[in-house]
Amino acid sequence: AMLDPDRGLSLTIARVVQRLQGSSLHSQLERQARVSLHKPEIKLESLKEDIKDFLKTSGWEKKLQNAVYSELNVAQSPIQPVLEHFQVWSIHNFSGQPGSWEKRILKSLNSMCTELNIPLAQKRPVNEQKELLNKWNEMGTDEPDLSLFRPVYAPKDFLEVLMNLRNPNYENGEQPSFRNHLGLIQVPLKVKDIPELKEDFSELGLNIGQLGIDDSAQVPPEFFENEHVCVGQKVLAEQDSAAAQQYVRQGCPTALRADLWALILNISNQPEDILYYEQLKSNVIQHNLLVDSLIYKDVKLTASNDDYYFVFEDYLYQVLLCFSRDTSVLEHFTYSSATPPKSYIQGKLGMEEYAVFYPPNVNYNSFILSVAPLCFLYHEPSKLYQIFREMYVRFFFRLHSISSHPSGIVSLCLLFETLLQTHLPQLFYHLREIGAQPLRISFKWMVRAFSGYLATDQLLLLWDRILGYNSLEILAVLAAAVFAFRAVNLMEVTSLAAAEAVLADLSTLKVMPLLQIFLFATVT
Repeated sequence: AMLDPDRGLSLTIARVVQRLQGSSLHSQLERQARVSLHKPEIKLESLKEDIKDFLKTSGWEKKLQNAVYSELNVAQSPIQPVLEHFQVWSIHNFSGQPGSWEKRILKSLNSMCTELNIPLAQKRPVNEQKELLNKWNEMGTDEPDLSLFRPVYAPKDFLEVLMNLRNPNYENGEQPSFRNHLGLIQVPLKVKDIPELKEDFSELGLNIGQLGIDDSAQVPPEFFENEHVCVGQKVLAEQDSAAAQQYVRQGCPTALRADLWALILNISNQPEDILYYEQLKSNVIQHNLLVDSLIYKDVKLTASNDDYYFVFEDYLYQVLLCFSRDTSVLEHFTYSSATPPKSYIQGKLGMEEYAVFYPPNVNYNSFILSVAPLCFLYHEPSKLYQIFREMYVRFFFRLHSISSHPSGIVSLCLLFETLLQTHLPQLFYHLREIGAQPLRISFKWMVRAFSGYLATDQLLLLWDRILGYNSLEILAVLAAAVFAFRAVNLMEVTSLAAAEAVLADLSTLKVMPLLQIFLFATVT
């Protein structure tokens, strides 16, 4: 009732047109249309139709479709951005506001600068620039002393902020459905129940072929796999983003994954994309930011200690250092409520061209874990960079910013707690009684999209589904499924430490059977 759907649609169309107008695709289409005027099949009397036909047969129409589809995916459903304004309480009236959280991060950065007497940003001396350029592909060999730098915040600090969110428009009593919620999240947002999730994730059903399920009673796995690879090759040949997104809901064959994900994300690594990456790189070479040291420190701590990821250390530096300079990520925040903190190069306070935007969250540890799995798929730095940036803008930023979006971290926490409280009440109450609130354990899995916790092949199967459903809700479902799977052991523990020990190692878990059993074999 709040919003006329037609108006919502026309707003969406206007926004997509506006976004595409300045794009390189737009100028390429214009160029193609001009070229086509010299072709004999283009007649003056049917000019418009003939040009349309030419763009269709020459593959340009498909490129335009994919670009529109990509814009719609980033903006979520057409009505979503407008609805965010109606749900504005969830952003601005939360007591313990998100704004103050971002201020805290910036304050922490600024106080580190003061203590260590180093600026947030400064130009590198020429000899330092040369040195960095020479070792760009082997930054991992460097061992700078970073003992004085401290992480800006850890996941548990962020969880504390989320636990303290309240919505003053309701006291819990006025929301009957929410009154019985005994988890840590105290904001009444609507989350899905199992019947709704079953409907949304219907392709994960027990009688549907899946990659990642070894012993399906319905379909012999090798038969399904061969068939699925053939279909995947056809989808790639068609170059249709929407078809690719539907296809990966049943999992990606390893050999096709890199190309399918790029098609869904509409990343083609054009010359101008490579040039853009090179510009970011030269910005890194010329300017030294405080976050560079934080990135170094986190990569050293995270990747070097990880058996899977340490080989990608150099890639991680390249991607994250460039990402910290990428202001195009900011355009995206017109779609969301997150406002990235800003600081200025020393001595230039308030002069916009000297402003340095920090990514909207400075917890690089989570960024590292969202880049590392992509290194298995992409080995060309500019393509790896674009894929990561698109994944961040579509998905990962929602895990680090406070909003009422169904894929936002607040909703995921609430969905996880609601699923446990509803479907495993005994376990939920037991853990709550012994001071081991389940969310205290699962929060770090969700905020890092399970990267660093699952074996890589399993993580990629999970991320196939994130891309396939254009949603992060599956993270909360998997977190609940892990608790269900270990329920018997968890019922015996008597402390948070003991519960954490039971769930310390997820590296042997098989994601798809867990999700299937939890969604489709749980009695509702």
